[in-house]
Amino acid sequence: MIEANNIHKVYDQEAASLHVLKGVSLKISEGDFLAIVGPSGAGKSTLLHIIGGLDKPSRGNVIFDKQDLYQMTDRECAGIRNQKIGFVFQFYHLLSEFTALENVVMPALIKSDMAGKDMLFARGLTLLEKVGLKARSAHKPNQLSGGEQQRVAIARALINDPKVIFCDEPTGNLDSKSGQGIIELLVGLNKSNRQTLVIVTHDEHIAQISHSVVHIADGKFINPFA
Repeated sequence: MIEANNIHKVYDQEAASLHVLKGVSLKISEGDFLAIVGPSGAGKSTLLHIIGGLDKPSRGNVIFDKQDLYQMTDRECAGIRNQKIGFVFQFYHLLSEFTALENVVMPALIKSDMAGKDMLFARGLTLLEKVGLKARSAHKPNQLSGGEQQRVAIARALINDPKVIFCDEPTGNLDSKSGQGIIELLVGLNKSNRQTLVIVTHDEHIAQISHSVVHIADGKFINPFA
């Protein structure tokens, strides 16, 4: 489903270039649950952003669902992200002026006309119920706990029924109990919906329960099939 080939990422800085990824290649099958682990600064998030269409590689290519992401126009790539990919980040990135339900349906409103607005909001409520937050649908982010905000972010990632969910340290800003709940929710989605799940994490427990894990250090994979 996803194939990254010889990915390099170099950031040009005033003093010297920073070579973050150094020829990384990766294949992810449909329905897989992959953990990407490694120390801070190893290139985990950069890799996730590149295979998710958020950041262009300096060299190499990414094939997503038989399409070369970085041979597309920015508009075409944005369409793939909106329709086929869901993102869950460490810091939630919810819009503070909107309710939980409005945050959830936002990606769907972007790609649809307003004629189906009522159906989208109904689907948003269903997703909030699925993550245990239907009763909090009218609350704004500052009225929710960290774990609740992350559940809203997961519901938002699911609104367009994506083929793959990319998670960047989804439990990194949560206490252990809330973090465990988030992981159980994501794993449940992978099992029940067969949605491909890719998680960047420091958490060895997540690596242990994943289908496969790659270890990255200094921009390269170490024991990629461990």
